[in-house]
Amino acid sequence: MTNRSETSARSPGARLQAAYLSEPLAIPGVFNALVARMAEHAGFDAIYLSGAAVSAGVTALPDVGLLSLDEITRQVRLIVAATNVPLIVDADTGFGGPLHVEQAIRQIEASGAAGVQLEDQELPKRCGHLTGKHLIPAGDMVQKLRAATAARVDPDFVIVARVDARSVTGFDDAVIRAQAYAAAGADVVFPEALESVEEFASFARKLDVPLVANMTEFGRSPLLSVGELGAIGYRMILYPVTALRVALRATERALAHIRAEGTQASLVPNMMTRTRLYEILKYSDFEARDRKYFDSVDS
Repeated sequence: MTNRSETSARSPGARLQAAYLSEPLAIPGVFNALVARMAEHAGFDAIYLSGAAVSAGVTALPDVGLLSLDEITRQVRLIVAATNVPLIVDADTGFGGPLHVEQAIRQIEASGAAGVQLEDQELPKRCGHLTGKHLIPAGDMVQKLRAATAARVDPDFVIVARVDARSVTGFDDAVIRAQAYAAAGADVVFPEALESVEEFASFARKLDVPLVANMTEFGRSPLLSVGELGAIGYRMILYPVTALRVALRATERALAHIRAEGTQASLVPNMMTRTRLYEILKYSDFEARDRKYFDSVDS
């Protein structure tokens, strides 16, 4: 695990690169600032603002590209203000063409993120593990990546190119696209919806850039461990919707229990305590500052 005291003076992108180059990283998806801080408290060295998780968890919308750049940027600012770990932002298709990508990169980087993920789907985009996806031409994605690398201010701001071709045009086309995206300036390549351990390993042998593996549940990919994926060449392993799915299942059960039983009493042992929540929120720090301001007035 990286030493945060040694990396605090570096840019978010530089810290992210140092972390994933030193060891394979498990990176949880977050959908609000509190969950982001919980991930930091749990010891993760990077976090991921999942488009699917924030669409569902914040706006109750499906992940089909309905959130605006301003809405995403607002979430980025809230998360960055609440945490000190590098944040990768799912920017879907970049909100349009190359000029839209320029604007997205500038806003997201200025908001404090460490990097951004762009994918090669057409709008309306779909979850990478569902059918019905449509791809833009590889040349169009290359143009977007050129715009992204030109727009960043910090050369260490990480550009992740997601390749959605495996389940649309096949594995070989996914490799060809990934190689073109790396040549266009992508720092990291993210092959979406690979279908076996052998495909993950084969893809890694054909690329000479850091790779992302998506370990989303209920998808096309087998659920492999960080150790297994690190051994075959993957540097970042995403769990984009895991926290949201676990939280939603627990909430669904709790609401059903209260509706049926008329009390939450038996659920209390399964709850985060008020004390623990206040620790994560740094409640005592706010109280201390509040007392200090009043004491200054009284004196």
